[in-house]
Amino acid sequence: MTDIKLKKENVKMHLKDLRQNLKKMHLEVTEELILPKPDDVKKLMRKMDNLLELIESK
Repeated sequence: MTDIKLKKENVKMHLKDLRQNLKKMHLEVTEELILPKPDDVKKLMRKMDNLLELIESK
């Protein structure tokens, strides 16, 4: 597998994980009226930062 394809697969995997986490958080807020824990939000932010770094890497 080439570097570009590997990078693309890694980005897809990160996006899928982020999407699942955000969907879960959204449901908790809208349906169960539960605010996310600050640590959970920080964890998602770190994941997003990691994804951004992956995308920006050459």
